[in-house]
Amino acid sequence: MRRGLLRAAGTALLLAAVLVSWNRAGEKAPFTRECMFYQKLPEGQVQCRICPRQCVIAEGRRGFCGVRQNSGGRLYLVTYGKPCSVGVEPIEKAPFFHFHPGHRRLVLATVGCNLRCRFCQNWSISQAVFEEAGHYELSPEAVVELALKEKAYSICFTFTEPVVYYEYMYDIARLARRRGLKTAVVSAGYINPEPLQELLKVVDAVKIDLKAFTEKFYEEMAAADLEPVLNTIKAVKKSGRWLEIVNLVIPGRNDAPRDLERMCRWIKDNAGPDVPVHFTRFFPSYRLTSVPPTPVETLERAYRTARAAGLRYVYVGNVPGHALENTVCPKCGKTLIERKGFQVVADRLKNGRCPFCGEAIRGLW
Repeated sequence: MRRGLLRAAGTALLLAAVLVSWNRAGEKAPFTRECMFYQKLPEGQVQCRICPRQCVIAEGRRGFCGVRQNSGGRLYLVTYGKPCSVGVEPIEKAPFFHFHPGHRRLVLATVGCNLRCRFCQNWSISQAVFEEAGHYELSPEAVVELALKEKAYSICFTFTEPVVYYEYMYDIARLARRRGLKTAVVSAGYINPEPLQELLKVVDAVKIDLKAFTEKFYEEMAAADLEPVLNTIKAVKKSGRWLEIVNLVIPGRNDAPRDLERMCRWIKDNAGPDVPVHFTRFFPSYRLTSVPPTPVETLERAYRTARAAGLRYVYVGNVPGHALENTVCPKCGKTLIERKGFQVVADRLKNGRCPFCGEAIRGLW
């Protein structure tokens, strides 16, 4: 079971000895945390305010995400201090390409998600029932100590949806900042404005998975809405926190040239021309096993569309060795950061500038 839950992290098994303990649901659970954003309602009900679903939850029940529970008229995060996945990986796997390239990040996730993506790559934990999944007992303080012990430069909340374990993420991020660690969030961006603003006060970078640019796709493929995600992107950009955007291109679902063009123009107008945008290759998974992998030509077409729309840093992902996973200077066209898969093999930046023409390259270096 340990190996299965930690499969996403390449060195995760090396960390097992320093984790506090491995629990099955039903054993002693020492951590608890009342949720930060909810409202008490009559007859012992509560309304969760963390995301646009705004679940009304009766006593003893949980919200749509499966991890926020009404106990005695108060809302609690049942996965607080209980990650199902912990490990150390390259930051490029997020993908983050302009956020301190080449560094090691401590990755962390709990079970649960507030979306129902039919193409989820991590469905075995994002859609898991807490009581049926194993977990570690790991306090926020222990997470930070583990990151320092493993010489990680950042802590990255990823794999599932960090919004649903918001309080755990928030407490870790606050402690990490005090200890000199960076923090990054990999999210679908389905969060309400107030909790988002509070989170942006304590984290350093956010990667938003913009799944498509049509309401129909979000409704049919993710059981969600597009507009809250767009609002999240605008809010992150306005906050000054580092932002990158990824779009998983799925054949016949979200790859219509017109929609990709509209999306790229929206990104340029609302997040700016310098936000890195990643077009990544889909592989059959979960409930979309009948859909073939994305043709590389489709990703290259999306790249050209984005560049024509005025986006300056565009990438192709999930195609190891492809030239479009490298960072090039938007002014002179010289290759500045070379990548192979998730590894940086050459970094020619000089103080955040192109050494060939002096152009400033946007990012956190």
